[in-house]
Amino acid sequence: MFGVQGKRDLTTELQSQIPILRPSIHARRANIVVKFQDLYGFTVEGNVDDVNVLNEVREKVRNQGRVWWALEASKGANWYLQPDVLVGDGLALKTSLKISALTNAITLKRLVRKGIPPVLRPKVWFSLSGAAKKKSTVPESYYSDLTKAVEGMVTPATRQIDHDLPRTFPGHPWLDTPEGHAALRRVLVGYSFRDSDVGYCQGLNYVAALLLLVMKTEEDAFWMLAVLLENVLVRDCYTTNLSGCHVEQRVFKDLLAQKCPRIATHLDDMGFDVSLVATEWFLCLFSKSLPSETTLRVWDVLFYEGAKVLFHAALAIFKVLTSLPQVFFSSSRLSLMVMDVVCLQMKENELLMTHQVGDVINIIQTTSHQLFDPDELLTVAFEKIGSMTTNAISKHRKKQEPAVMAELDQRLRRLNSLKESGKST
Repeated sequence: MFGVQGKRDLTTELQSQIPILRPSIHARRANIVVKFQDLYGFTVEGNVDDVNVLNEVREKVRNQGRVWWALEASKGANWYLQPDVLVGDGLALKTSLKISALTNAITLKRLVRKGIPPVLRPKVWFSLSGAAKKKSTVPESYYSDLTKAVEGMVTPATRQIDHDLPRTFPGHPWLDTPEGHAALRRVLVGYSFRDSDVGYCQGLNYVAALLLLVMKTEEDAFWMLAVLLENVLVRDCYTTNLSGCHVEQRVFKDLLAQKCPRIATHLDDMGFDVSLVATEWFLCLFSKSLPSETTLRVWDVLFYEGAKVLFHAALAIFKVLTSLPQVFFSSSRLSLMVMDVVCLQMKENELLMTHQVGDVINIIQTTSHQLFDPDELLTVAFEKIGSMTTNAISKHRKKQEPAVMAELDQRLRRLNSLKESGKST
């Protein structure tokens, strides 16, 4: 199911992969916990209301799929890569091409934020992220040659990878099998030799595993991982000292104070460091924190708009705790909408009244794990957070980099001093 797949009729596959979940009459009458598998094989635990939300999400995915099929029928299969071919010459042609390209870009941005249909994700991600271009710069047998060349080699990275394989989404029907472990290992080990500066960092196992489920083939998952680490994300996020990740955490803390001042002040007053929850978000790209379809909706935008999307999503999780009721008035499930608002207001009050670090972590994790409807998170992320340009975030990073490097340097000196002290005794 989750291994290499041949070409199929896209419409048939889309429909077959999005079943309607129908809870029993007993489950509908009682507020009990139910377990079921989502589109990507993960076991989801929730109540019947959560099942209803997921059914609505599946219907949204179907509707969004129809929009993409219609555009492919009218504009061509790769319309998002090429502007329309127009007849004309001279200035008129150039102007028309610019307008056409701009129209396509606006249409694409809007569509990507609304979600890429699961069946189209492999193709669209591979093209929009730059993975296809990156792959085209090397011989066709690059991945095969790489995996064969490093087979059997043992390094600190391969030992850590072997340690992490059984801990990567345990219980998943494909990933947690010998076949799944072998595929994930080849992707991670291969990349550890491609980029010795990164090697392997814990967190990449979850990212690569989810890429395997979406991309279907090891090679495509490998190139998506490569473009993610080399082009999409900030450099040094996964290097030995995690300097890039430390910078991102400081930037996020600044942005949280701007966008969610009430919560930021409370957390700061109690000495709570947001990196306790946000580090995992940024290293695992939300793959361990959000439901799978919500995570992949964030990735849809990440691969098109870049790393700033991670800040939008992270801030949105906190913003959800202070959202006004009208944020959810667009929802069609009116009876559940009021419950959503009440629960979120209760969570906000609970968070602001909490003074224990463990309780804060629990509230934040519970909120993120229950964001089954991607639109609720992404509506807040892109409509309620406010504009955050790549240039503005880059300025935040440059501001924080000296302090991070100084802190890491001081930490290294202390470590070396302890080692020297140990040798002398």
